[in-house]
Amino acid sequence: MGIFRGSIPFAALLAVPGAAAAQETGGTMAEPAAAIVAEAQKPDLPFGRLDDSARPLAYRLDLTVDPSKPRFSGRTEIDLNLTRKTPRLYLHGRELGMTRVEAHFAGRTLVGHWRQLDAEGLAEVRFDEDLPTGPLTLAFDYTAAFGQGPAGLFRVEVEGAWYAWSQFQSIDARAAFPGFDQPGFKTPFAITLRTPPGLAAISNGPETGTPALENGLAVHRFAPGPPLPTYLVAVMVGPFAILSGEVPPTPERSEPLPLRIVSTRQNAGNLAFAMEGSKRIVTLLEDYFGERFPFPKLDQVTSPILPGAMENPGADLYRDDILVMDENAPVEQQRQFGMIVAHELGHQWFGDLVTPDWWDDLWLNESFANWIGYRVGDRWRPDLGIAGDALGTGYQAMDIDGLLAGRPIRQSIETSDQIDSAFDSITYGKGGHVVGMIADWLGEDRFRQGVRRYIAAHRQGTATSADFFAALAEVAGDPRLVPALRSFVEQQGVPLLAMRQTGDRLAVTQLRYTTAGVATPDARWTIPLCFRRGLQRTCTIMDQRSQIFTVPGEGPVFPNAGGSGYYRFELTARHWNELIASADGLPGGEALALVDSLDASIRAGRGNVGEMAQLARKLIHHQDPHAADAPDKALARYMMQGFVSPQARRSFGLLREHLYAPLLKELGFDPRYGIYAREASARTQRRVQVVSALLNTGRGGSLRDQLSNAMAAYLAGDRTALDPAWLDHALDLYLYKRDNQAARDLVDRALSSEDPVFRPAALAAASRTSDPKLAAWLLALDDPRLRESEKRDLLDGVMARSATREMGYDWALAHLDGMLDSGDGQFFATRLPQMLGRFCSVARAERIARDFRLRLAGTPGALELDRAIERVRNCGLLDDMLGEQIDAGFARMK
Repeated sequence: MGIFRGSIPFAALLAVPGAAAAQETGGTMAEPAAAIVAEAQKPDLPFGRLDDSARPLAYRLDLTVDPSKPRFSGRTEIDLNLTRKTPRLYLHGRELGMTRVEAHFAGRTLVGHWRQLDAEGLAEVRFDEDLPTGPLTLAFDYTAAFGQGPAGLFRVEVEGAWYAWSQFQSIDARAAFPGFDQPGFKTPFAITLRTPPGLAAISNGPETGTPALENGLAVHRFAPGPPLPTYLVAVMVGPFAILSGEVPPTPERSEPLPLRIVSTRQNAGNLAFAMEGSKRIVTLLEDYFGERFPFPKLDQVTSPILPGAMENPGADLYRDDILVMDENAPVEQQRQFGMIVAHELGHQWFGDLVTPDWWDDLWLNESFANWIGYRVGDRWRPDLGIAGDALGTGYQAMDIDGLLAGRPIRQSIETSDQIDSAFDSITYGKGGHVVGMIADWLGEDRFRQGVRRYIAAHRQGTATSADFFAALAEVAGDPRLVPALRSFVEQQGVPLLAMRQTGDRLAVTQLRYTTAGVATPDARWTIPLCFRRGLQRTCTIMDQRSQIFTVPGEGPVFPNAGGSGYYRFELTARHWNELIASADGLPGGEALALVDSLDASIRAGRGNVGEMAQLARKLIHHQDPHAADAPDKALARYMMQGFVSPQARRSFGLLREHLYAPLLKELGFDPRYGIYAREASARTQRRVQVVSALLNTGRGGSLRDQLSNAMAAYLAGDRTALDPAWLDHALDLYLYKRDNQAARDLVDRALSSEDPVFRPAALAAASRTSDPKLAAWLLALDDPRLRESEKRDLLDGVMARSATREMGYDWALAHLDGMLDSGDGQFFATRLPQMLGRFCSVARAERIARDFRLRLAGTPGALELDRAIERVRNCGLLDDMLGEQIDAGFARMK
């Protein structure tokens, strides 16, 4: 799963201590800053993709890693082949303190001169004479600083012990060793890690034997494995807690697969759930791909500061709370485990065994992994409802894809600073939904056959979109299917299908979806369509602007059978009414599609919130909790955006009481730990939804008191008083009735804890109290225990509340340069625009553009900022045009 990595604007680079100023070795002084800028502006330098004139054949990495120290050291040897004579080589290395550069060939040694050319880590090695064509070896000695945020080789202190992990995607391997840091160069890696005695060391391959002791350090050597690109190399060192086991043999694998769950020491007692879940998910994936796990062992490793997870072959890395839990963990956390672990392990085939040739085909990795993560996660635990999460993710991506500011799933990547813009909801949410649409249209067997052909044809190598399209074309049975896939992958936007049904005839016209007040750009897709009418399902392909289809069956046509199609629909009033009236009988996926398209119709100025309230009444008892709660979530969003007056909010509260109070009586409520551990997961999930809906209503008083009191008892030491399913609500309500000192005490308690669930939840609750004085204290908090990523989280919480949003805005504007230049700056650049996107006015959109656009230019947050500005403007337009109508619709709810 891609982890964003940002870039420091080059103008700021020269002012950052220790930043990538151009360096030379071999006795030559570094060039002046003016020369660095001039070099970085040369158009003929390979600031994106390197050419093939120097192709790496093998790496030998020998790293000395002591996480308790601020720097590590390395010796790297790279065997490569040159196709032309040259006195200089271009490769990658960022902020490396280079002490030796040599080239070895034909019994000779040439000393080289190292120079970093830009902030992204393009580097030059220059020799005093030409290197010959053919094989040679480059040798480097260097030191480098550990990263403070989750990029490169980074370290964290946890309960007095230091740990180090690597996170190299997309272009952060160059911060740990010099190399040819792009995905198309796959080579074997021989890795040696030298550590203080007593520490565990982990890499992609199995460790060979017991570590020897040399010069006071334990020397860990790892078996070379299949060829890898640099971004998939794994290095982890620390006093880890390790739970060892095996995945039993399967029809695809005759021997057990060694499996370990690895985390920091305080999590040692909560690793068994991940062990058993990982075993089952590996087995399901082997069955899907029809072959054994591609690597000789699997370590599932956690870190407290990783934003998500990373698919290192044989050594996957996750944020702590994704793996660290027990069997009584909240349903939501277990769903997260199933989806993300299946996603990352699916990458072992689709991404690791076969790797994109260049970053413009990143979607091949992430879109497929997103789809199979939900699919296999749902097969692992059907009771958790993971399939519903998949559709929700796709519909959320439609909100982003419906903006004019954006990009297609597959985009051209010309320079390194463009790479991380591809790691967003378009690649994951839209891409995964589009893959699911194609898989659903083709059918399970044919799609899987195409996937297996793709893997078999490119095993241990690299591939492109064209290769994947070709594999699907061989099994498609319809020559229009691949053009259909390309039309979704290679152009931006969400199709809107305007439909009119007359008996068996369905007239359909396609256009691009936009919200009210936004002109519709021209666009056209080749669309795989599946309709359902009664019990009959009809699938076809739409390749014209307007077409008429014959749809046999009884009753109204449902326009998106199963909900898997990546499109929205607009209907006649009669058709809408018929579907809403029968919504309680829809499958869960179709109910979600109906809610999404109705909400889109409202935001385009065609539908109304009264229809959504009627849909809420029809779906309230739906057996799928995702579908049952979807209309309420859609309506609540209008309140959060400020469209609804206090009087109309009270009316909405009455509707919620009418719908949800009987369910609470049926389900019951007791916040104590484990009370509902043995009931069905869907029932547990539904109770959480019901309580959440009622908390802010007139009937929510007793719920609020119960949760606040349970939180007080929990903090006083009674861990049985509160189940973690209620932690977020309980923390909010606990602080609501208490003064600032209680919030400050909670922050201190959070920073003293390494609990992967409690710590982030407590900090988040303190940040969203809506109290300006507390918000100011949090934003100014200077505590060594507070991590860079947590500073970003605090700002997010402050800006999540309208009462403190302006304060957060001003603070972000005043501290922008420092946050961008911090160890966590690459993540801040992409997250800040999401915080800014919570405003809702045309004037605010213009102000955001003035204040932030220039300063985020050239960072991974530039596109996100453009999207945020458009969201804020569109929200303001919707309020100006339809705000009174929306408010009146809420006022009529009861």
